[in-house]
Amino acid sequence: MSENDDQCTSEYFNSSVVRYRKRLDAQFYERPCEEMAMSLLGKILVRRLDDNTILRGRIVETESYLGHEDAASQSFKGKITPRNEPMFMKPGTAYVYFTYGMYHCFNISSKGDGAAVLLRAIEPLDNLDTMTSLRKQYRKGPKSQMKIKDLCNGPAKLCISFAIDIKSCNKQDLTSWDGMWVEEDENSKLIDTIVCSPRIGIKCEKKWQDKFLRYYIRDNPCVSKIEKIKMNELKYSQIKNLK
Repeated sequence: MSENDDQCTSEYFNSSVVRYRKRLDAQFYERPCEEMAMSLLGKILVRRLDDNTILRGRIVETESYLGHEDAASQSFKGKITPRNEPMFMKPGTAYVYFTYGMYHCFNISSKGDGAAVLLRAIEPLDNLDTMTSLRKQYRKGPKSQMKIKDLCNGPAKLCISFAIDIKSCNKQDLTSWDGMWVEEDENSKLIDTIVCSPRIGIKCEKKWQDKFLRYYIRDNPCVSKIEKIKMNELKYSQIKNLK
């Protein structure tokens, strides 16, 4: 599949030129979980593979898990286990866990005891052929052509497409590790509106099921699930003013 076929673009990112900026530093991650989850939208996830292939994609959907108070969080009640230890490490630490016996999910620790942001969907940008090849290795049934918008539109899909797993990525410091990091992108300023909704697939007390802790860029086709009913919306420029 050519990298130019079936382009996954939104009204905010219609330029064919993607200009990358500096890696996010420790100061960026030193912020409350909800704010960080929203601030990551529009940023660029970068993955360097063992053969030095560079994969890039724009973060378009996240969820926040608030730590010991959050009944849906793996760090609920502040209990540290070998599995969730990265959630208690310095902000900007990669937390990768295995789920359903076959898939990985990728989180980044934030400010707050046991708090972390789950990356749910990415808009693929660079080396799409490599991402497609990685996805096809996990697909069941006929290996039909895959649409670009479907490469990374879910937490497990993006981990497969970016070769993110526990062995290679867990507990890595994203502010300094050469294997993966997040970059600024000047196109982030084009984001107008983000949608806030309840998190997906949460099974816990209703109070936490219903909290609006999932965030995505409105009208981006690479989001895993577009809400059909009216949800809360927030101007991207308001994020820095959140308390």
